[in-house]
Amino acid sequence: MLDWSNIDTVLLDMDGTLLDLRYDNHFWNERLHAHYSEIHGVTLEAAQQHLQTEFMNVAGTLDWYCLDYWQHRLGLPIRDLKRQTVELIQLRPDTQAFLEQLKSAKKQVALITNAHPDALALKNEFTPLKSLCPTQFSTHEFGYCKEFQQLWTALRQRYDFDPARTLFIDDGEHILDSARTFGIRYTVGITNPDSGLAPKTFTRHPAISSFSELPTL
Repeated sequence: MLDWSNIDTVLLDMDGTLLDLRYDNHFWNERLHAHYSEIHGVTLEAAQQHLQTEFMNVAGTLDWYCLDYWQHRLGLPIRDLKRQTVELIQLRPDTQAFLEQLKSAKKQVALITNAHPDALALKNEFTPLKSLCPTQFSTHEFGYCKEFQQLWTALRQRYDFDPARTLFIDDGEHILDSARTFGIRYTVGITNPDSGLAPKTFTRHPAISSFSELPTL
């Protein structure tokens, strides 16, 4: 799957790759519906239908990931509400060991997430992620999410890496497609991003359920 001797840089997604996606799925797919229903005085079913429409309208764009957008659009204190379930923010079981191995192997490592900078800060507050992976980028800094080629171009201008000698790991196959289109040679999916859900299947990229499935560094 990989030849580590040909890899200098490892780019890593955050939610669902380094962190358990359970926190985000629980908030956006469950808790947010209840908050919207309570604060706006509508039924839970009406809240679910409304939010589903809102999500579909901006899927695949930077707004989908933007806390400011949702706070304004939904009339909810999103940042405060997200702090009510921070106990669900967890590293995936093998994340720490993998990041330590990459450091020992002297690989250039960076986190690249579509999460809003405030969401990234929240994850850093409640996990040791910042100390394990100090180089971090939110795509909001660049004005494009990972689904767009402009993001990869801007990232490379900010952070020097050779796509032909880079590994990118993400739990979204469409995002891996974008990275591959840009020229990133090695792409790997995560089949079990949410510990509370069944594994998913990747059809266009190799995929793993644990970093231990990768060749030894």
